[in-house]
Amino acid sequence: MAAPEGQSQGAGKHPEPATAAEPHLSTGKELEEASRFAYAALCGMSLAWLFPEPEQSSFRMEFVESLVKWLELPETVLPSMVAFADGLGGEEEATFAEILLKDPVLENDPLVITQDLLTFSLRNGSYDARARVLVCHVTWLLKIAPEELENLEEMLLESLKERRGEESEAAEALRKKRENRKKWKRYLLIGLATVGGGTAIGVTGGLAAPFMAAGAAAIIGTTGAAALGSVAGIAVITSLFGAAGAGLTGYKMKKRVGAIEEFEFLPLRDGKQLHITIAITGWLCSGKYGMFTTPWASMARSSEQYCLAWESKYLMELGSALETLLNSFVNMMAQEALKYTILSGILTALTWPSSLLAVANVIDNPWGVCLRRSAEVGKHLAHVLLSRQQGRRPVTLIGFSLGARVIYFCLQEMAQEKDCQGIIEDVILLGAPVEGEAKYWKPLKKVVSGRIINGYSRGDWLLSFVYRTSSVQLKVAGLQPVTLDDRKMVNMDLSAVPTAPHGDFQRFHGRQPPSPLP
Repeated sequence: MAAPEGQSQGAGKHPEPATAAEPHLSTGKELEEASRFAYAALCGMSLAWLFPEPEQSSFRMEFVESLVKWLELPETVLPSMVAFADGLGGEEEATFAEILLKDPVLENDPLVITQDLLTFSLRNGSYDARARVLVCHVTWLLKIAPEELENLEEMLLESLKERRGEESEAAEALRKKRENRKKWKRYLLIGLATVGGGTAIGVTGGLAAPFMAAGAAAIIGTTGAAALGSVAGIAVITSLFGAAGAGLTGYKMKKRVGAIEEFEFLPLRDGKQLHITIAITGWLCSGKYGMFTTPWASMARSSEQYCLAWESKYLMELGSALETLLNSFVNMMAQEALKYTILSGILTALTWPSSLLAVANVIDNPWGVCLRRSAEVGKHLAHVLLSRQQGRRPVTLIGFSLGARVIYFCLQEMAQEKDCQGIIEDVILLGAPVEGEAKYWKPLKKVVSGRIINGYSRGDWLLSFVYRTSSVQLKVAGLQPVTLDDRKMVNMDLSAVPTAPHGDFQRFHGRQPPSPLP
């Protein structure tokens, strides 16, 4: 029997394989109404505890108002949520967490809340550092390991890269055509450095943005991905990774800015993440520590890491001076004497051995030069971050010695700008040669969303030596705790770490300090 005409036309085609049903992944909207109320209340209370400052009020209110709509709660609950976000009932956090965990949807998988809150935080294409601090805190309250959040963020991007490999030939041709039209704009936006340095980040940035919704659906479910998958959503997600996806590797200073001669970001790891870490080396010396990247080889924070290369000529001169001072003039007897005098609190110039004072000029000049330049580099870094070269993602800064000083001046500069909030997540300063008075650190609270960690060593005799003429009057953060009464301020006493004078921070800081508690 002859086949019907329509059937004969398709007779040579292979039938398409049946598509496996997508596994159902729950979202916050599917919780019972009481659980959704507890979820929103928990976030409101957490915001009030994490960001109680008056200048954070608008962020808290906008966040809870949007979350109420996101969870499809009735408008009548809004006054209660606003009150929670304003500080009411903060002691009931644990109670609401228990209510939430009893929901049938969460009994086997409490990670649904972390997943939903992450999706909500990304809905506008901007991952505010304050939002990530909140996500981390709520994850902790629900007794979920912090690694789960890291995995969730990484899986989202990993899925994106996999979906990109499945791109059809027609879609690839269309994408390339559009890329060629926009290439001139990319050159104007980020310069020629992007062509080489930005390629890797571009894979998960602007060039791959059209595939974000498909990748997101595999991780956060179709319902959650809908918020990110519209045409508008695709456009704003691109902003997470910086202009045209180039990020920090696309940035290199093309001409001198003030007195600064060198300023460039070097990638430390090939991974990509929704939050990044920038490490800043304090000085360079001969041998394996002659490279900016060497001290950060084992850093565990984030899978997307960069190192700032800055003023290498002057940092190498400083490192050479430190080696000369240590190798030629400090014998074991002198070290023991210095430890004794410092632990006794006697830091006047009269206590220093004459052998050290005789060669003070070896270190004083390069140290003074690097002090001035580190301040300028810090101010320039502030404006790079404020311009969102890194995209709209949380940034963690870590540095030792003069690298910590760069961070300090970066934060001080950012604090003077209107749009400084929501960029910096955590900062870790080790052996910072900066003022230790709490009043100088207070402006940093406005900039940093998470923790301000000051790693100090009372036995850092080298840092004491370079501050020998003023250390009695001046409190140095690298030598003592900063007495700032705020939940963000964390002082870590490294005095007990074996052989930890200032020069040993190169070796010590490669071991990641413990993660701050939520």
